[in-house]
Amino acid sequence: MTIIPWKVHRLLALMTNGRDLASVTRFVFRRDLSLSLTARLRYIAQIYWVSLNVTCPHTQQEIIAVATAVLQTPQEVEGVVVEAGCYKGGSTAKFSLAARLANRRLIVFDSFEGLPANEESNQRSIYGEVPTFKEGIYQGTLDEVTNNVRRFGDVNCCTFVKGWFDDTMPEFAERIVVAYLDVDLASSTKSCLKALFPRLQLGGSMFSQDCHLPLVIKVFDDDSFWEREVGCDKPLMDGLHKQKLVQIVKRQSRTGASRSLR
Repeated sequence: MTIIPWKVHRLLALMTNGRDLASVTRFVFRRDLSLSLTARLRYIAQIYWVSLNVTCPHTQQEIIAVATAVLQTPQEVEGVVVEAGCYKGGSTAKFSLAARLANRRLIVFDSFEGLPANEESNQRSIYGEVPTFKEGIYQGTLDEVTNNVRRFGDVNCCTFVKGWFDDTMPEFAERIVVAYLDVDLASSTKSCLKALFPRLQLGGSMFSQDCHLPLVIKVFDDDSFWEREVGCDKPLMDGLHKQKLVQIVKRQSRTGASRSLR
């Protein structure tokens, strides 16, 4: 009986994901990226290498969607890439490589202590599963994340902001071109949207990895929340109620400009 090394087994599993392969193919051949074929293939190889070495609770399709938004942003548009919630740093390593290709900085917000205390467990996702969000789960320490990014990404383009979102994000004062939220909780999603969406450039994209969860969907679907707490009309959202990863491309508010930048 032949025993297949676990990394080979893992690679075979990754390489046989049909949606990932379709996304990879589109990325390699799309015409709206000023990136050489060699650079595209290298990026694909790098993100698979990250997945072989770091726990990554996401798909390559999801990462490529965010990376594409980063690489599509014109160089003349000022702003950084933001990640909120990084777990072990697998997504961070992948986004750091995209940020380097785009000559941008990646700002990473995380408590590095796992999830805060909450009462959001026992909600059934759109896929039928019931995830657990107990306090402290999904922890990756700052040292662990930094080491993973140093080994598999580009730590030099990263700035790590340690602390709870409500404490760290209100002081954040940079313009954003792409933001990615993987924060699990509706309460954390609200904190991120209130602090980050007003700083997102027009035409920029915000992604949420948590829109398979009913309480997070409720936040995104709440007109009053957008108007009173974010300061704009509820934007159009691609994928809400249908898939885990949802994208918002920021457009001019129907009733005028969004709330002014702080």
